[in-house]
Amino acid sequence: MINSSAFQGKKAAYCTLGCKLNFSETSTFGKLLQEMGVRTAEKGEQADICLINTCSVTEVADHKCRQAIHRMVRQHPGAFVVVTGCYAQLEAEAVAKIEGVDLVLGSDEKAQLIQFLSEKLDQRGEWREVRGERNDEGQGTPYYIKKTKDIKSFAPSCSRGNRTRYFLKVQDGCDYFCTYCTIPYARGFSRNPTIASLVAQAEEAAREGGKEIVLTGVNIGDFGKTTGERFIDLVQALDRVEGISRYRISSLEPDLLSDELIAFCAESRAFMPHFHIPLQSGSDTVLKLMHRHYDAKLFADKIHRIKALMPDAFIGVDVMVGCRGETPECFEETYTFLNDLDVTQLHVFPYSERPGTSALSIPYVVSDKDKKLRSKRLLDLSDEKTEAFYRRHIGQEAEVLFEKATRGRAMHGFTRNYIRVELPAKDADPALDNQLVKVRLGELTPDRQALKVCF
Repeated sequence: MINSSAFQGKKAAYCTLGCKLNFSETSTFGKLLQEMGVRTAEKGEQADICLINTCSVTEVADHKCRQAIHRMVRQHPGAFVVVTGCYAQLEAEAVAKIEGVDLVLGSDEKAQLIQFLSEKLDQRGEWREVRGERNDEGQGTPYYIKKTKDIKSFAPSCSRGNRTRYFLKVQDGCDYFCTYCTIPYARGFSRNPTIASLVAQAEEAAREGGKEIVLTGVNIGDFGKTTGERFIDLVQALDRVEGISRYRISSLEPDLLSDELIAFCAESRAFMPHFHIPLQSGSDTVLKLMHRHYDAKLFADKIHRIKALMPDAFIGVDVMVGCRGETPECFEETYTFLNDLDVTQLHVFPYSERPGTSALSIPYVVSDKDKKLRSKRLLDLSDEKTEAFYRRHIGQEAEVLFEKATRGRAMHGFTRNYIRVELPAKDADPALDNQLVKVRLGELTPDRQALKVCF
């Protein structure tokens, strides 16, 4: 039984690494703890509970996770430190041996965070001794691990944390097993809740004053594996929720982006002309090595279909460079393919070798130097495309949803088609937070990352 009184007056600190799905889950953990009487620690305050939600998409991500754990332990001595997320699932024993870590929760167990914490609090709110093994040298804090290999649970999540937009988790896990990826091992197979439960969460967000919701998941287009429903049915149901003015879909695999969905978004009341589609490579040779479920032609056809119905749609694309098997000729195919394609922004990731993946058996290895050179070329191309897209909209009227700004800083917001706009600090008004405002789009800001606002 959970002893809620033991949580009263405690302070928690949070650290999230990785994707929007992780952010959504962390903000939900924060909301649950707040309901138990735990408040978020202010800057400079020492927390009683530290939660680190980790990522493991690359070796760099693993390194950042370890750094974040050490930093949280150092900044909050004596706190009860919980580590969860993909890195915790894949490398639980290594995480548990980090001095100061008290609890490691795998992907199937993180939904019971409150229960696990309650088990370690006595009636006075003091931490009971955490019993478990010590590290190889017999040093460090005792720990215990809660992790199963078969990940089957679904932890609901719809929260905004300290942001303006809500993040609604509609799906988790993946069945694709791309050769470079560890996600199926870290998050399990594809699963989802019912449409009815997701609509209820969106309705609750609307009652709380939310105006925009981002749909998050690992492989969102695969929605329905658990319930026998379809993603297009979910989109249509959410579109009918009163009070929510905007929805964005965080990422959709191109083979799951149906023409029916594109057509619906083009006419939708609330689904924005904004798509994020992972390509990974524009070379069919590399796509086959990756075990992706499409070829370059299918991807291009989807882009052309979107642009035919929504000429001003913002299209973001994930690209991986330097994966095994990507010869210089294959990279040039990718560069040419993207250069000729009407997309808005490239999210470029250098390939990172992940233990246990079948990509390690591919013989051709790209040097770190070439990965950096290829990344830079694509990032430069991305900057050119994004700036050109922004410039086409200068002088136009647009509806902007403004987001909370730090006092003394410029205020930002986004148009329906995801153009970032900036309101100078002198004009920033807290009353504009979470408000939809008609503005005229001005010139590019000096850093070329946004358009200036003209009322």
